[in-house]
Amino acid sequence: MTSIGGVEMVDWKLAVTTASRLARPGPEITREEAREVVAELRGHAVAAEEHVRAFTGMTTAAGHDTPVLVVDRPGWIEANVVGFRSLLKPLMTKMRARRGNGPGGMIAGAVGGKVTGVELGVLLSFLSSRVLGQYETFAPATRELPGAPDGGGRLLLVAPNIVHVERELGVDPHDFRLWVCLHEETHRTQFTAVPWLRDHLEAEIQAFLAETDVDAGTLLERLSDAVQAFTGGRRGESAEPSATGTVTDTDTAPETEPGARSGAHAPEQDIDGRSLVDLVQTPAQREILARVTAVMSLLEGHADYVMDGVGPQIVPSVVEIREKFQRRRAAGANRLDQILRRLLGLDAKLRQYRDGERFVRAVVEEVGMEGFNRVWTSPNTLPTPAEITHPAEWIARVHRGPEA
Repeated sequence: MTSIGGVEMVDWKLAVTTASRLARPGPEITREEAREVVAELRGHAVAAEEHVRAFTGMTTAAGHDTPVLVVDRPGWIEANVVGFRSLLKPLMTKMRARRGNGPGGMIAGAVGGKVTGVELGVLLSFLSSRVLGQYETFAPATRELPGAPDGGGRLLLVAPNIVHVERELGVDPHDFRLWVCLHEETHRTQFTAVPWLRDHLEAEIQAFLAETDVDAGTLLERLSDAVQAFTGGRRGESAEPSATGTVTDTDTAPETEPGARSGAHAPEQDIDGRSLVDLVQTPAQREILARVTAVMSLLEGHADYVMDGVGPQIVPSVVEIREKFQRRRAAGANRLDQILRRLLGLDAKLRQYRDGERFVRAVVEEVGMEGFNRVWTSPNTLPTPAEITHPAEWIARVHRGPEA
């Protein structure tokens, strides 16, 4: 499927092995404590589902329910590799056709697969100790990691990371675990209540991959230009993100920090505001990514808004949790973490998610929750990149337009 003459173009097994070996050890915890944490997270996930549905008015469509899995760091790594492998299948097929089936192609495939497997493993090891929870939208079910009946969708709660953060913050562990579950369960509700959303995002991602330039020379040239832009484009300026964009060890993506606020708007599109990921994209890919980012901003902003609405009712220490989480982020991370986040584009993307929460809040205040829920009607009612930062334009189009 993704091989040349039996040689994988990405050595997925090596990616798992590399990430598992490099992943940081979890917090010290007894076997009995671990069982209690797992049981409590599962219970909170069930409770959170009821609260989220009551607050949003969204219910799971028939036949689209998905499981909740409590995993450790290796389990999270395994799940994400399975997801990558499934999602990248069309791109791998395209690359195989370009490379050919001759001996040279087989050798290049073997070497490239090892290199790519290690690179992916290093990235996943970096993220595996930071993600608190994640809704896996596209990963197929496996024997170890069950999924939805249609082959995709499951909620992962990473127990050791949750325990690590609650201890570091010194907050009530029961409240913190429920706080995390509220955010992640909102994502699960979004996809189980809106079945077309998964297909829409997958189509956008596949369109993005279809635009990928698989010519190695062109890609390397573009990457070289990007590196030079970072190292020489702004001489004398700090490579670290600004204070408003600094995030902490568990804040590298929206899934990692439920309800957190990110500070400023997305930066201007110059060298300082763009990651290596941005700089190696084609113009067509940037357009697709803008649309995907708008959708992700909506999903994350909605999760933050729901958690803010539900949290004070059921999480007694939510104010303390919020304040300590914000203080922890403001303290910043070490320089290596800051550089990695910037290169991967995680800081810039996190700043954009604040616009999503502001969009949801503005729309709900204007047309109510039922009116906001029209966003889930079809892909045509999703906010555009411009509408995310100008909610009134979405309201005018969807609620007051000629087809409203």
